Amino acid sequence: MSKINDSIRNRRSVYPAQYINKPIPREILMELLTNANHAPTHKLTEPWRFKVFTGIGKKDLGEFLAEKYREITPEFSSAKFEKIRTNPEKAGAILAIIMHRDPAERIPEWEEVASVACAVQNIWIALEQYDLGGYWSSPALCKFLGEHVQLKENEKCIGFFYLGYCEASDRIIKKKPIEDKVDWIAE
Repeated sequence: MSKINDSIRNRRSVYPAQYINKPIPREILMELLTNANHAPTHKLTEPWRFKVFTGIGKKDLGEFLAEKYREITPEFSSAKFEKIRTNPEKAGAILAIIMHRDPAERIPEWEEVASVACAVQNIWIALEQYDLGGYWSSPALCKFLGEHVQLKENEKCIGFFYLGYCEASDRIIKKKPIEDKVDWIAE
């Protein structure tokens, strides 16, 4: 099997609790973001944007999200508060996944969301070569990111991508066979 097939087939969610406490070098983050930048995009709108949180920025993000959770949640859970607050510090880096909507709205919004998802998938596929794992989280809290960092007009956060070093065994998953998901239509 080829390296690209291995990378695609081994892609899976690896959660912050599984990360080894180790920062990710900026050069690797830039390689991953460059891969994201090569995602398909209809009418070349290139709607993906990223805010990269490292170092103290991760802790600040966790504090902001936890306090926002406390503020907006009627059925507050101290365990969930603590998880929201500490998960960012477990990650080697966090990418806020931002969609920049084409101001002219030349294409449907779902196509721009799909392009952003393709950009994230490019990152995800490349993680294995660096012994990294990743997890895309889309909490309701992401809509408040503009209160913590500046977002431009037509931008909205659609999730957070947590990245961290992990053991190879944490990155392997078994999928149900493709044969169970395909119908062949022939003349």
